[in-house]
Amino acid sequence: MKKRGFSPVLDENTEIMVLGSLPSDESIRKQQYYGNPGNDFWRLLGGALGEALQEMEYERRLESLKKHGVGLWDVFKASRREGSLDAGIRDEEMNDFSKLKERAPELRLVCFNGKKAGEYEPLLRKLGYETKVLPSSSGANRRYSKKRIQEWKTVFKSSNL
Repeated sequence: MKKRGFSPVLDENTEIMVLGSLPSDESIRKQQYYGNPGNDFWRLLGGALGEALQEMEYERRLESLKKHGVGLWDVFKASRREGSLDAGIRDEEMNDFSKLKERAPELRLVCFNGKKAGEYEPLLRKLGYETKVLPSSSGANRRYSKKRIQEWKTVFKSSNL
């Protein structure tokens, strides 16, 4: 089944962008980035930014990200995938990152949420961005919780947001 991602969440003040792979089925159903409550994204990023993002309504979360200079998008604009696992992604269509410098002129760091998205890290580095592959926010990755939250905090704190 062909699945489509969302428009980017960014503006002219975005300094850091977090790229996932493609929204989960639950996120697509809700039309929300990281809409699956089993995904730890909002808890991890909230911990890194010092805000309880997971407790906010979705629109307020997005406002808070923009206030902190953080944007969201995905590597893929569409792909075929049964279920929600990255391993099932096939026939992927990449988002066009060539206009990022126009849309987000302050963007300097692109973080990749997990290994699948991180496979495209060289592409964004080639466009001139500093890059970092973060441990996946997937609930399946909780066995590394302490290390994972520490890595997320380190990246966002060192970025002076």
